Amino acid sequence: MDRQGKVGVLFVCMGNICRSPTAHGVFRQLARDEGLEQRIEIDSAGTHAYHVGSSPDPRAQAAAASRNIDLSDLRGRQVETGDFHRFDYILAMDNENLGILGNLCPVGAEEKLHLFMDFAPDYGMREVPDPYYGGDRGFDQVFDMIEQASRGLMEEIRQRHLS
Repeated sequence: MDRQGKVGVLFVCMGNICRSPTAHGVFRQLARDEGLEQRIEIDSAGTHAYHVGSSPDPRAQAAAASRNIDLSDLRGRQVETGDFHRFDYILAMDNENLGILGNLCPVGAEEKLHLFMDFAPDYGMREVPDPYYGGDRGFDQVFDMIEQASRGLMEEIRQRHLS
């Protein structure tokens, strides 16, 4: 927490067009609703460069819009080495991406890496499934999971950084 008192949160999935931008948008809205958008820096990225510069998947945008969350300003980007210095929480959507992040992570920054669903332990799933190759219903399930984990993450940030 060295960016002018802001807590940095980075959400990471494979391509940065489904899960991580959804988490970015949900958590950004939660921070706004709680009056904390000036205290938390939020971003999202992918472990792969497949969709750098692309908007979130239209199905992710539709699922978010149905819950009054706008993802249209977000663009895909790839994780960079500097992210490990810039962010306090680097949250992978699944174990595969957590492993990739672990391989990129500089020594001393490992404590920043987490599975996002670890902030929703009662949900019963540790990974957010990739809805890309499924139907629209998968995007709704992912959204529900992300909402619950976002609330848990916000509670963690409040207790550890903002109290």
